[in-house]
Amino acid sequence: MIVTVSPSFIQGEVFAPASKSAMQRACALALMNNGTTTISNPGKSNDDLAAQDIIRKCGASLFPENGQLRVVSDGSIRAGEVIHCGESGLSVRMFTPIIALGAVTTTLTGEGSLTKRPMNVFENVLPQLGVSVSTQNGFLPMVIRGPIKPENCFVDGSKSSQYVTGILFALAKSAKKQLTLTVSNLTSRPYVDLSLQMLAHFGYRIENRDYCNFIILPVDEEKKDILYTTEGDWSGAAFLLVAAATAGKGVLIKGLEYNSMQADRAIIDVLRQSGVSIKMDETGIMISSQNQLAGFDFDATQCPDLFPPLVALAAFCTGESVIHGTSRLITKESNRLSALIKVFSEMGVAISAENDSMFIKGGQGIKGAEVDGHHDHRIVMACAVAALAANSEMKISGAEAIDKSYPDFFKQLKLLGADVSLT
Repeated sequence: MIVTVSPSFIQGEVFAPASKSAMQRACALALMNNGTTTISNPGKSNDDLAAQDIIRKCGASLFPENGQLRVVSDGSIRAGEVIHCGESGLSVRMFTPIIALGAVTTTLTGEGSLTKRPMNVFENVLPQLGVSVSTQNGFLPMVIRGPIKPENCFVDGSKSSQYVTGILFALAKSAKKQLTLTVSNLTSRPYVDLSLQMLAHFGYRIENRDYCNFIILPVDEEKKDILYTTEGDWSGAAFLLVAAATAGKGVLIKGLEYNSMQADRAIIDVLRQSGVSIKMDETGIMISSQNQLAGFDFDATQCPDLFPPLVALAAFCTGESVIHGTSRLITKESNRLSALIKVFSEMGVAISAENDSMFIKGGQGIKGAEVDGHHDHRIVMACAVAALAANSEMKISGAEAIDKSYPDFFKQLKLLGADVSLT
């Protein structure tokens, strides 16, 4: 699918999409819960649907009702022979240890870029817990056989915090005595904070000792009903916020938690550093475009998903902006480092990378171009945001990639008045 975005001002109000980070975790915890879990504001992205399919295949019953999702489970894990994780890195990394709670042999598969993302961390972690695991030279398909024997274990958190989340969930569910998960080199700490917050909401007890040792305390498995409301997604909303700052005539974004544990809430700090006027109150976040934006310096190591919207923002900021942490971009849905440099260079932006940092010289204007979305939802959205204030229309191929995280993105841009057409 090709999307054509013409220069447009945007104005009005929209709700942020549901956080897929929270929604997928809620699905996992609902599967683990012995009782009924009602999820309000459930997400509907492809990654959210993949998580729902996984828990259904692991024994949960799902009932969409009146804008909510009711999940009924007895807390046991009964995975089938094959579990397909779509293209969701979080789903495969989080659910693999949970599936290993059961005493069955399961093959985990995926599609698209997920088949190219390394999974060999599990080959080092799961055997510590008595689980056999084999991968295809470190990649999917991956075959595991449980059950987990809950013991103290160690995980290297440098590749992704999602491995840590998966092990925490599995140990929280299975602990019969106090256990310690030791973690080294943890990246994306805010996502672990989100996991711990949600584990606590579902009744689990974990002590965080400086992100190096996590003390898991056993809990009773009594039957309980739980209500969870999925908060708005700062990752998706970051694109709306940048669009409002660069091409907005007053945009109100609703549904975001100001005190969220989500890492990408840091977009607010960068917008303020760039001189954007932001009004935050009980109605939402109001942003209007500024006549002049200043370059910024920001370390995105703990929130690498912000790179694409930040590059779009930097393209409109005078002077040079620097974003640190490019090493986190290599194994995303695309190689986002090379993809961002390529597409924004094609728009006439001076952009380069060196020594784990990206340098963008902005304020010289954006030219319309025909660019490839690299099968990456965040690259597609970054290009669309840049197009709103370009000098001519932008054609972006592979636009269907947005379904992975934010299927209503173009619909919401059009509601705000953007000139968007899909072919």
